[in-house]
Amino acid sequence: MNKSAQTRDASGGANGGAIDDILAEHAGLEQQLSDPSLHDDPSHARRVGKRFAELAPIMATYSKLQTARDDLAAAQELAADDAAFAEEIPALEAAVESLDATLTDLLAPRDPHDSDDVVLEIKSGAGGEESALFASDLARMYLKYCERHGWKAQVLGVTESDLGGYKEATLSIKGREPSRDGVWSRLKFEGGVHRVQRVPVTESQGRIHTSAAGVLIYPEPEEVEEVEIDESDLRIDVYRSSGKGGQGVNTTDSAVRLTHLPTGIVVTCQNERSQLQNKARAMQVLAARLQSAAEEEADAAAAEGRAAQIRTVDRSERIRTYNFPENRITDHRIGYKANNLDAVLNGDMDALLDALVAADRQARLEAE
Repeated sequence: MNKSAQTRDASGGANGGAIDDILAEHAGLEQQLSDPSLHDDPSHARRVGKRFAELAPIMATYSKLQTARDDLAAAQELAADDAAFAEEIPALEAAVESLDATLTDLLAPRDPHDSDDVVLEIKSGAGGEESALFASDLARMYLKYCERHGWKAQVLGVTESDLGGYKEATLSIKGREPSRDGVWSRLKFEGGVHRVQRVPVTESQGRIHTSAAGVLIYPEPEEVEEVEIDESDLRIDVYRSSGKGGQGVNTTDSAVRLTHLPTGIVVTCQNERSQLQNKARAMQVLAARLQSAAEEEADAAAAEGRAAQIRTVDRSERIRTYNFPENRITDHRIGYKANNLDAVLNGDMDALLDALVAADRQARLEAE
């Protein structure tokens, strides 16, 4: 069955349940949004508004498809009596086919976290000071990308090296508004080992060195409801926020480090105004990390023995190489290469991320 036939089924045929369910859900959400009492619970109101925004592209495409089908049917009916209508038929058929394909794509299985905001961690790896400098370059790249898209990026915590690099940094990245394709949908493929090839500032002989930094990324839903954290499982350390070279920049112990003893996960937060605020923010990040870890474990168990994974662009080691002498960036998972490393490091990442998103979408369609 071709894509058009599949979508006809999905939007009105034997398999019409998919679009019918969405139409019913959209109508229900619309009714809730028109009820003033919804805003008595701001958290619930945000969830309803977010879901309503996620369904907007499907509803818009479905409406255009219905209009195009009606126009095509009318043109076919009147074509025998008026040649002008006959001339419109090819264009209308093409429009219906295009909208069919778009709706099929919109109804295809998606990552349930695509609309979520994210927490992104960058850690220096093999390579010492050079790795820390590269980690700071990666942090700047992501911050520049956020700036281009109008996203709100907040540095939750950072530990600097002696030369101003980052031993580790944690960023919270939030989209401008609720969207079906949120921050996670664009940045979810960044997790893994990022390798750099360049002449370090510490190299006196001009030799090219290879070092690496690691990136961890996980969705941060507005509310993490599925994870309960037992305080007895935590070790809580407070200390002064640190600046370059570990130098304290505050005179009070406001920074917080949480260690989740059962898993060994460590979360730090130092950029809020008080110790209580830093602890609350760190707890949110920890809950998001634990939820992400639980979901990954469940996905791995469900996929055991199955060759085709849901996400073909997985978090394997050495996902990407940044080659400075040749100004080249290579993503090893999909064979992507481009000689615009300088632009990418300045936040121009869309071509690279578009290629990763396209590969993931194709894998999902093939899996179906």
